[in-house]
Amino acid sequence: MPTTSKSVPWTKLIVLAAFIAATVSLYLNFGDSLNLSELAKKETQLRDWQQQAPWIVFGVAFLTYVTATGFSIPGATVLTLLFGWYFGFARGLVLVSFASTMGATLAFIISRFLLRDSIQNRFGDRLSKFNAALEKEGAFYLFSLRLIPVVPFFVINLVMGLTPIRTRTYWWVSQLGMLPGTMAFVYAGASVPDLKTLDEKGLGGIISPQLIIAFVILGLLPITLKKIISKFKS
Repeated sequence: MPTTSKSVPWTKLIVLAAFIAATVSLYLNFGDSLNLSELAKKETQLRDWQQQAPWIVFGVAFLTYVTATGFSIPGATVLTLLFGWYFGFARGLVLVSFASTMGATLAFIISRFLLRDSIQNRFGDRLSKFNAALEKEGAFYLFSLRLIPVVPFFVINLVMGLTPIRTRTYWWVSQLGMLPGTMAFVYAGASVPDLKTLDEKGLGGIISPQLIIAFVILGLLPITLKKIISKFKS
């Protein structure tokens, strides 16, 4: 017998509408603020704010990063470089690492709440093998995606929300998986003398041999870890 489609609960429709409205509003009002050219013009003002209220500025920066990643607003790479320059390597790394994971988990939860049930009800039979594979090696699969940023992170957040992976697992794997790449980009931002240089030269202008080596290691790390895990299991 054909399966009957279930109507979407009105609560989810309200949340979806609110999410879309918030995303559009944030992008229209603050999207240009994440542009390096605009930020470079406010470099002196940004430094003044940091000297006057360092902890408030740190908190605002943290919430800004969580909001940008949680609502999938373009500009996470710019923010990572900016906060590396703004706060230095150590504090910038702490901020970006935890804020990016919190934002990614927020996007993951929103995707799961809004879309997972309808997708599973519609394609449950076709997704059964995929779900079984994720339950078996989902953590390592996610870890590999986080290490090699070939797939945009907002896509990973959206798709993983449709899978049976646990939220707790998603959080700690994302935290560890994004850490090496975060370190590389925060270090790149921290090595920039001013935002004008970053705006004019771009990321390519600040790439050093150390960064190139770091990105090569990032690419080889998933393969190496998988081989080590396979030997350990055998």
